[in-house]
Amino acid sequence: MENQDQQNNSQDNAQNNQQNNQQQHLLDEYISRSELPDEVEDDVKTEAVDSDSSFEDGDGNVGGNNGDGINDGGNNDGGGNNDDGGNGDDEGSEPVDEERVSVRPVLLNDEMKNSYIQYAMSVIIGRALPDARDGLKPVHRRILFSMKENGMVYEKPPKKSAHVVGDVLAKYHPHGDSAVYDSMVRMAQNFSLRYPLIDGQGNFGSIDGDEAAAMRYTEARMAKVSTEMLEDLDKETVDFRPNYDESLQEPAVLPAKLPNLLINGSTGIAVGMATNMPPHNLTEVIDATVMMIDNPDADVPELMTVIKGPDFPTSAVILGSEGIINAYKTGRGSVRIQAVSHIEEMKGNRERIVVTELPYQVNKARLIENIAELVRDKKVTGISDLRDESDRDGIRVVMELTNGTNASVLMNQLYKHTQLQTSFGIINLAIVDGVPRVMGLRQLLKIYLKHRMDVIQRRTLYDLKTAREREHILNGLKIALDNIDPVIELIKASIDAQTARDGLMEQFGLDEIQARAILEMRLQRLTGMEIQKILDELEDVLTKILELEKIAGSDEIKYGIIRDELLEMKEKFGDDRKTQIIQGGFDIDNEDLIQKEDIIITMTNRGYIKRLSANTYSRQRRGGKGIIGMETKDEDIVVNLFVSSTHNYILFFTNKGRVYWKKGYEIPEGSRTSKGKSIVNFLDLKEDETVTAAIPVSEFKEGQYLMMVTKQGTVKKTPLVDFKNPRKAGIIATTLMPNDELVNVIQTDGSREVVMVSRGGKAVRFDEKEVRPMGRSARGVMGMRLVKPDDAVVSMDIVNPEEALLTITENGFGKVTAFDEYIKKHRGTQGVMSIVTDERNGQVVAVKSVGKDDELIITSAEGIIIKIRVGELREQGRNTKGVRIMKLADNDKVVSVAAVKQPGEDESETEDAAENGAENDGFVQQIFDADSDSGSNEAEEDSAEEIETEEVETEENEIE
Repeated sequence: MENQDQQNNSQDNAQNNQQNNQQQHLLDEYISRSELPDEVEDDVKTEAVDSDSSFEDGDGNVGGNNGDGINDGGNNDGGGNNDDGGNGDDEGSEPVDEERVSVRPVLLNDEMKNSYIQYAMSVIIGRALPDARDGLKPVHRRILFSMKENGMVYEKPPKKSAHVVGDVLAKYHPHGDSAVYDSMVRMAQNFSLRYPLIDGQGNFGSIDGDEAAAMRYTEARMAKVSTEMLEDLDKETVDFRPNYDESLQEPAVLPAKLPNLLINGSTGIAVGMATNMPPHNLTEVIDATVMMIDNPDADVPELMTVIKGPDFPTSAVILGSEGIINAYKTGRGSVRIQAVSHIEEMKGNRERIVVTELPYQVNKARLIENIAELVRDKKVTGISDLRDESDRDGIRVVMELTNGTNASVLMNQLYKHTQLQTSFGIINLAIVDGVPRVMGLRQLLKIYLKHRMDVIQRRTLYDLKTAREREHILNGLKIALDNIDPVIELIKASIDAQTARDGLMEQFGLDEIQARAILEMRLQRLTGMEIQKILDELEDVLTKILELEKIAGSDEIKYGIIRDELLEMKEKFGDDRKTQIIQGGFDIDNEDLIQKEDIIITMTNRGYIKRLSANTYSRQRRGGKGIIGMETKDEDIVVNLFVSSTHNYILFFTNKGRVYWKKGYEIPEGSRTSKGKSIVNFLDLKEDETVTAAIPVSEFKEGQYLMMVTKQGTVKKTPLVDFKNPRKAGIIATTLMPNDELVNVIQTDGSREVVMVSRGGKAVRFDEKEVRPMGRSARGVMGMRLVKPDDAVVSMDIVNPEEALLTITENGFGKVTAFDEYIKKHRGTQGVMSIVTDERNGQVVAVKSVGKDDELIITSAEGIIIKIRVGELREQGRNTKGVRIMKLADNDKVVSVAAVKQPGEDESETEDAAENGAENDGFVQQIFDADSDSGSNEAEEDSAEEIETEEVETEENEIE
């Protein structure tokens, strides 16, 4: 008995192992097959689905197949039995009858694996992925089949959608009604399918994401193109299979007279895999299919001469063909889709952008909300009004722009931050012979042609069988007509139909089918005309049989039939391409759309900034009144003005020791008298943080440095390349001591001399090599020792031996002094007197290294700007008070000085150019006619008088 139990346990283990091996072999064979059948594709291997990938079901749940995951708990015998079979000490117990046992021990990991495999296969084959032959998922196929069965064809009035949904649920699709109705709705949306398969009446949703009306309100019928998809379905052209309860039959695939998978695409998420196939133009797809018929060896480049790429129902444009080529060759690729827009002129020299076409599957309402959020968060500037003017005639999203906004740059920003430009990831995954496959264009066309060849063959055989059956009946009728009198006498003599049928079969050699046809024939068929019709029909049937036999035996003829049918479909449903494909480079930087020009950038203490063309201001002689440079609010004064280019990087350094990046063209453009725009529109400044220095940089090169100076006299030198990686929130430029602030930054090459000037008029000159390069987070070293507690460093500049040092005080006085007057010392000294800062002059506000041909743009607190040439100022010694540079109104102060560099040229030539109103070829325009509100540009006599210089005795105490 014990031996018998052990033998039974061994058999159970062997049976379980064999079952597990068979299931695992089935899974491996199902998932890991990586080649199409030889008759479909001989030269291209398709991509197989990775059986080790994680699984995701339709609800977004993710699982994985990483092995068994669960051990057997230590039961080595697989059944959990003891060595004695689990019967204890009862040696005389009866053996268990396995056929009567209803519960079997199964390893948990095996049961979980098998159950999940069955679930995965059910989702992959039965729900989520389309068939490569007709391009439909089961639910779509069932909807169309149900509508055909219920007579909801295009030629008849539509019926309630609830009728279709209920019929599909009851007969074929045992899932929720929302799944069926949502699928039906998508099949009717002209913005989802390139060629909708259902003709819907009522609200079937919109491109704004609006849901369709309830199924009880909408009506539907098959579209014309769907009729072609189901044509010949009743001729045994495809296999039928039982429905979910085996009470009815449903088609496993449709005859598909059109290559629906390519023309309408498909989207679906299965377990561990997904499909995302774009729609195409029907005309192009049919031309490519015909090319494959005529030339089976046509490769992708040849096919792409007729099928250019995806053709989306929402139009738009595709940028480049690289992703298309990859998808057509390998089955995977990515294409960039961009909205179509144009620019319209408005009153007041303004513009508006009008978007008329959107990328595929973009929700218009959500897109507009996104643009509004970007404008509200100041991530995109220049839009004054945004509205949706779309109607039944098409899409029209209008964005009105503010004055001076570059529409092309704004669109580039919107392409970057919104769905006005999207990517469509192509995955040509479909079911082939019950297995999911990733295929290229050639494989998809070959599979469709193979399917159509099978449909034509089966249709031909069906027609041949029908013709032969008719021939058989017509032969019987002919026999009866040839013996019409005996046949009539036999029928009259018979007591019933069965006797007559038997008599005909016995006397004339007919079979039951022929005898029944003779008995059912009406007497009117005995007329001469009707007899001739029967004979003619017999002749036609015999001819048809010969033709069908030829078709069934010739692939060439079948391909010809497919070709003719496709060309007929092209004539019926073909249309022009909607989506255009444009070639070229598309990674366009914003500066590629901006003209390179010199600009003047101004900033106020209230946080307003703007840019202007460098030619905006007129050059005046020393002592001129200037023109209005900008309109400022009360207590809003200009604190910084510098010259740059639209293509330069502008590094904005703040008093907190941080630095931010912007391009010159990103700064809002304003008019000469406008106040500018708030700096928060494009800089993410922290609380109590203000911009104190701005450095224009054309390129972050090695060997270049930024020298920073703080209010307390600390100086630091950092390589320029340390600032090449921008961040939206800014980065640390220097670490500051408590109560210290960054006041200025200059760019050097590491071998220059610099001069620092304090508010009290002291200046120190030293070699920058005394300051070693440090990292961004370093604090720096002492550059200038400040003696007076209220003194502070106001500026720093580079020493240029060919230039001179310009010193400007707050009351509009200043002078130009040769650098030789300033003896080079070491850093950390108190410095020497540079200019007297008495009541007349006021304190120093700026120093600049200038050449005689440079031009100065000086700005006052009231917003008055004057532009003068340095050559008009006589060079003076260090111990002088200077001369009046700018005549100021009461309580007005100089707050900013910018030096505009000029190419070297003879002073007289420049003066002549100014007098003649000509323009030189230098950095800015030499002369510009003053605006009507600028007042006289002639210098007043008292302003032109040179103030007598006064020698000032000072002690040059230097502290090493």
